[in-house]
Amino acid sequence: MARVLIVGGSDAGISAALRARELDPTVEVTVVLADRYPNFSICGLPYFLSGDVPDWRSLAHRRVEDLERAGIELLMERRVERVDAASHTLVIRDSLHRYDRLVIATGAEPIRPPIPGLEHRGVHQLHTVDDARLLEGLLEREPERAVIVGAGYIGLEMAEALRARDVEVVVVEQLPAVLPTVDRELGELVRQELERKGVLVLSDSTVTAIERNGARLAVAGDGLSEEADIVLVVVGVRPSVDLGRAAGIPLGPRGALQVDRHMRTALPDVFAAGDCTVTYHRLLEADTYLPLGTTAHKQGRVAGENAVGGERRYEGSLGTQVVKVFELAVARTGLRDAEAAEAGLVPLTDQTVGYDHKVYYPDAHEVAVRLTGERSSGRLLGAQMLGHLGAQIAKRIDIVATALYSGLSVDAVNDLDLSYTPPFGSPWDVAQAAAQAWTLQQTAM
Repeated sequence: MARVLIVGGSDAGISAALRARELDPTVEVTVVLADRYPNFSICGLPYFLSGDVPDWRSLAHRRVEDLERAGIELLMERRVERVDAASHTLVIRDSLHRYDRLVIATGAEPIRPPIPGLEHRGVHQLHTVDDARLLEGLLEREPERAVIVGAGYIGLEMAEALRARDVEVVVVEQLPAVLPTVDRELGELVRQELERKGVLVLSDSTVTAIERNGARLAVAGDGLSEEADIVLVVVGVRPSVDLGRAAGIPLGPRGALQVDRHMRTALPDVFAAGDCTVTYHRLLEADTYLPLGTTAHKQGRVAGENAVGGERRYEGSLGTQVVKVFELAVARTGLRDAEAAEAGLVPLTDQTVGYDHKVYYPDAHEVAVRLTGERSSGRLLGAQMLGHLGAQIAKRIDIVATALYSGLSVDAVNDLDLSYTPPFGSPWDVAQAAAQAWTLQQTAM
């Protein structure tokens, strides 16, 4: 009987395990994970801390008994010390575990910036269920003030979560604008929303030290001096590759494990998937690094299928993302202008503003769209959107993501047969109106 071992129990690891068992119910599948939280939604941690999700257990996609019922053996709170590819074995607590196929899905780990004082009590990162439960205990003591270092997705989601708990919040970002994954024009609108909700935003600011000041923490930097009860450091993640690198797997962009489109590594019978690996970018037709939950699920599914003899290929990522910031939703897919130029393309980006549905129907909301295409050919390259929570931003960015996946031109977006009724949209959706405005810009140049 074939034996598949999987290291890592989050999105990619569990997706691989489930897919392997779906295709071959006779295969033995064992998942080894360092904690006791298999298949938990790490993306949901801010919503547990805000109180929107009252019980952290609700963040489990599947319970342990559900996974075991699917035929998956779980070895929890175990760390794999070494992979011996030559003998097809893992070393776990001095015991050997043999595999026929191995999937490494060790995920990512939070970046610890070189700031003196990160070890102080009250300074935290947010990456695991245990991190969230520890923070929840601190929030029950009703802290007055928090400083968040980093204005990316987690930083802004946590700003909202802490404001929901009546905590004063200061967000510190070393770049000129918050949410640097979108253009500065949209980042400025996000900043205005944060400030409208009582969040103090300090951009172009770098934290250089965190010190204890009695019962509080003092956060210092270039022109920066803030006190807080809690400091949350969320400046991004990097691939967790120690195990794979020590086993001899080469590294690719951003130091991630190198895999091919079938999620195979350079080692025989060893696959890797998720936030520890490179990501094939569908538009760039090259490997990059895009640690996203959606990507991890897809890569894990491919790895699991191929670990039991399949030949499925990962079709690539477009970097499609969306985030909620208080009453706004902000999304992107594909390439921004600067990213396209860096890839050697000649892009054109145009910004338009439309409404999510017919203005005469109540509660119409403006939607800002920044559309990017290739100046000469009219090829669609990407889009960014910002609008009210009720404006279905997540689904509207999916229109563009689907068009990008299909290789459509900007003008061809107008030919998409989209639904319409006045409470939900317009005869031309805002994505199509943006495409028309972009085409006029291209023609005029």
